[in-house]
Amino acid sequence: MHVEHLLTDVSLGLRPLWAQDALLAREISGVTVTDLEDPARFVRPGEVVLSGLVWWAPGKAERFVSGLSEAGAAALFAGEETHGSVPGELVEACARHRVPLAGVPAHIMFRAITDTVYLRQWGELSRRQALPENARVRLSRLLAQEAGPGEVLAAAFAHLDRLAAHVFTPSGRTVAATAGAGPVPAREAAALVADGRGVTVSVAADGVSPYERWLLYLPDPDGAPAGMLHEVAAALGRCQEAAVRRRAAEHQAADELGALLTGPAAAESALPAALRECGLPADGPYRVLVADTGTRRPGPAEGALSEVAGHLAPVAAVGRLPEGLAFAVLPAGDAVPEEVWTLVAGCEPGVPLHGGTGAAADGPGGLAAALAQARYAFTAARGSAPQDSVLVDATGLSSLAALLTGVPADVRAAYSRTVLGPLLTGGRAASAMLVTTLETFLACDGSWARTAEALHLHVNTVHYRMQRVEHFTGRDLSRLSDRLDLWAALMCR
Repeated sequence: MHVEHLLTDVSLGLRPLWAQDALLAREISGVTVTDLEDPARFVRPGEVVLSGLVWWAPGKAERFVSGLSEAGAAALFAGEETHGSVPGELVEACARHRVPLAGVPAHIMFRAITDTVYLRQWGELSRRQALPENARVRLSRLLAQEAGPGEVLAAAFAHLDRLAAHVFTPSGRTVAATAGAGPVPAREAAALVADGRGVTVSVAADGVSPYERWLLYLPDPDGAPAGMLHEVAAALGRCQEAAVRRRAAEHQAADELGALLTGPAAAESALPAALRECGLPADGPYRVLVADTGTRRPGPAEGALSEVAGHLAPVAAVGRLPEGLAFAVLPAGDAVPEEVWTLVAGCEPGVPLHGGTGAAADGPGGLAAALAQARYAFTAARGSAPQDSVLVDATGLSSLAALLTGVPADVRAAYSRTVLGPLLTGGRAASAMLVTTLETFLACDGSWARTAEALHLHVNTVHYRMQRVEHFTGRDLSRLSDRLDLWAALMCR
């Protein structure tokens, strides 16, 4: 099957944006769906890449398209729903790198394109190369019953004795495995699918975040024919879409739990019922997490927290707080391992995933306090490392500097202005001199001699400058409490 076959299929309604005749004759080896900023490691030569352009922002097209070109992608089909149209910058990048490009209208689901490719590509294979008819019938029955991925995987490969096959997420979480597949630690599984060992087939499913998508993996590249693997991947895609539909009600229940936790104290009486509605135990302990990816739109942050929870607990409530932050309540008191957060954040390398957590809540009555700690720790994570993926635990804020990172920036600025006063608003040179002297004095633990030595000044000059600081701020530097106020104000600038 060639790229031009898809572009001329009127049922798909694709809008060609850039291509050359020679490139349209490219043979299609498969389909992959991605919204990674750098998709190269998940794209195989000859694959058509489907992208909803969630990753796109001005200046990012070059990296994405160059990655497709280096991986040998046959074409890029870009969804028009997210931005209303395909950005011109992306069209230009595809022309530079000779990657055929077409727009996918908002009403066309990626599933339609995927099915078209695999039906045409593998429909002519012999029975030996595709799923046996009895397995296909069994899969259809299971999918109609909305069976889980474990049942679907077992039924798909039941005729291949002791075949090892896994369904992983990009962070290495095992979603399902055949009876002949041994357990694989998350870090090792993530490395297997990233490094291209064995054979990996992306599972295309609508409504799935980049953190939760499934990957069908076989350690033996010759374990099953390609046609069979793509049929199984298509079945798994339908299985995951069914799971997404079921989760819609779960997210609504979690949103209602979040509203209770941020509401008046009188709402505590309703917490046990809300917890049961989310499938959580009524007696604790609980771990509360909040997270954001910077987009503040539904989807990515909840997906990341769902994936974190999937590594740690069999059930969790994941939703959005009234102000828009994603949150999760897990039925466990153990801290989140740093490795889990790192693996999940690695699913979207170019997107900073900030998270916060705090002390475990022993029961429903402690959830509001645990959520308050998690929100504070989240602010600290975002303030201390805005471009990095970080999870901060409020119980680990062991210094004044760390504590202050959780205070909103505008509050810190207001406090600094209030305490330091004229030191920040007077003559620039004179004010800077006094501020520098104050910082050095406090860093030297209030030692006049060490301050003078550090600044190469006479001790009397240090005394005079500190008197000016006391005059402008109204603080007494002989008092520990006033010194702490000034030190905190300096750190809040």
